[in-house]
Amino acid sequence: MSFNQFGLSAELLRAVDELGYAQATPIQQQAIPLVLANRDLLAGAQTGTGKTAAFALPLLQRLQRGTENRRRIRALVLTPTRELAAQVADSVRDFGRYLPFRASVIYGGVSINTQVAKLKKGADVVVATPGRLLDHLQRRTIDLGAVEMLVLDEADRMLDMGFIRDLRKILAALPRERQNLLFSATFSPEIRRLAADLLNAPTEIRIGVNGRPADGIRQVVYPVDRQRKRELLSQQIATQNWSRALVFTRTKSGANRLATQLLADGLKCAAIHGNKSQSARLRALDEFKSGNVRVLVATDLAARGLDIERLPYVVNYELPHVPEDYVHRIGRTARAGEKGHAISLVCVDEHGLLADIEKLLQQRIRKEVVPGYAPDPRARAEPILNGRGRSTGGNGRRRRPANRRRVA
Repeated sequence: MSFNQFGLSAELLRAVDELGYAQATPIQQQAIPLVLANRDLLAGAQTGTGKTAAFALPLLQRLQRGTENRRRIRALVLTPTRELAAQVADSVRDFGRYLPFRASVIYGGVSINTQVAKLKKGADVVVATPGRLLDHLQRRTIDLGAVEMLVLDEADRMLDMGFIRDLRKILAALPRERQNLLFSATFSPEIRRLAADLLNAPTEIRIGVNGRPADGIRQVVYPVDRQRKRELLSQQIATQNWSRALVFTRTKSGANRLATQLLADGLKCAAIHGNKSQSARLRALDEFKSGNVRVLVATDLAARGLDIERLPYVVNYELPHVPEDYVHRIGRTARAGEKGHAISLVCVDEHGLLADIEKLLQQRIRKEVVPGYAPDPRARAEPILNGRGRSTGGNGRRRRPANRRRVA
């Protein structure tokens, strides 16, 4: 389906064409007409299916219909992480490049005074993380009284990160009459409750199967002893000539340690995680996207929502504690119909984590032993620390955290 069939303005269609979008994806085909018709929406889709354009294009189209609130915030997009907020704001600006709109992005880790100064100049669309937006509301440096459209992007992750109280405070500051769009990778009971409170007679759409990765991802497990993981990773990158690889660790200290080791192996590498400044994270991401950095080592939080075009390899250097995070991780590759590889380096400690992932996927992941790296059959499983000195229990079996620290 072509974008010119949606009734979008000439300015939007020109931007879409210049950005190289040819045909609308399934989520765009279903969501765009509903948003243009002023319907509330509960949408579930696999990562990489084009959901940002699914709400950004009709959002900009609808905002063209009225100019009485010029330079007042008319659309608010909430995201769970800084990186996703920055990328959504960039997409809004790209799609609206030929429209007289101003978009601002608000997140933690940078000066709030700079954001205040930009907000004073006026904005039509604000993309924000909940924590920093609540800071602005409490300081009275932002006015949400004219918001007509609210988008919750990756709402499931916002709930996982403990943002529900912040969300409810933000919702209380918005006009009651508005359009609401909720995008989530899963429709958990918590998401259903949030949707019931937030949405007005919503249309529900789902693209793909919740909890399943995209079809274009080739998944494989390399069994290996824990102390030889880094050696195997370096060997694969070098001998298989991987152009770019996004590598996941469970902890921030683990990300730093692995990045240092890979640098010592002669690989251009950078790490991103919550202890890095926002400028350092964005710089590392830009260098990875441009090809100046070959390997980007990341934690789940820092990498959530990263949109990297034509990323060929995602590596689980350490399996996540929560099976759903595996799906989100490998969803960084094979985006928008591309093909990609998801490789997991699994030691004896992680057999329980792998079993949980395969249970979620409802399939076994193919195992391949790399010649020279067969694991020692006598190796004993050791408890896995979660980064705060606590153990997951025997054989890598996860224990879901009762509370997650809010990070904006």
